[in-house]
Amino acid sequence: MAELSKVITPDFSMNFFKFGTGINTLVIIPGLSIQSVMGAANAVEAEYSSRIKDNFTIYVFDRREAIPENYSIHEMAYDTIKAIKELGLKDISLFGASQGGMIAMVMAIEYPDLIKKLVLGSTSSHIKPEQTKVIEKWISLAESGDVHALYQSFAKEIYPEKIYNEYKDFFSNISNAVTTAELKKFIILAKAIIGFDISDDLKKIKCPTLAIGSFEDAVLDSDATMEIAENLDYRQDFRLYMYIGYGHAAFDTAPDYRDRIYEFLTN
Repeated sequence: MAELSKVITPDFSMNFFKFGTGINTLVIIPGLSIQSVMGAANAVEAEYSSRIKDNFTIYVFDRREAIPENYSIHEMAYDTIKAIKELGLKDISLFGASQGGMIAMVMAIEYPDLIKKLVLGSTSSHIKPEQTKVIEKWISLAESGDVHALYQSFAKEIYPEKIYNEYKDFFSNISNAVTTAELKKFIILAKAIIGFDISDDLKKIKCPTLAIGSFEDAVLDSDATMEIAENLDYRQDFRLYMYIGYGHAAFDTAPDYRDRIYEFLTN
């Protein structure tokens, strides 16, 4: 069972959960979501095999509570680092998915001594105008308060068609529980993605890095992962893997995804 907790710093509080009993530390930064991943802690824990949990203690961090207006990706990264340091975590492996990958890249650039290995899933170092269409649609739906349409659009864009159709009614049902506060938070976090660009700083990443993308990424498109690869593939310790058929959320849908992470982190 995942253990839910909260780290309190002088400036903010941040929820997280942890599971696993290994001596190594893996920190996970989840992507943009309409509702916090904290409510799905046990479901997340169940996706990780016993060999991962036997070798790693895994921490999954939320964004800070009471986020400010105009909260940038860089500020998210700095706050996550503060939370990690408050817990005394060192020499960590770091996995960031989607917006979490953007946060993870900033962390690796700004705090290279803290991060041992880096895994980037379906993310981007440079959000170009043509890659903002989906994000802007979500922001518009959230601002209009159309939670049902937002949840359906969100799920339809991140999951393959087969999975979306299978769970369409589920997404409709859970959309009824979304609060006004959650919508406001989603809007702030989504807006932070627009204009994000650290491509010029990618070569400052010092640790071994694995980038995992999907050729059918309907949110950021596959070019986003390939641009990261173009900046880092001169290094012997960089690895790239591209999925076919699993969509933007390959980190949730590809059955061997966590095995690939494990093999990279332990070899």
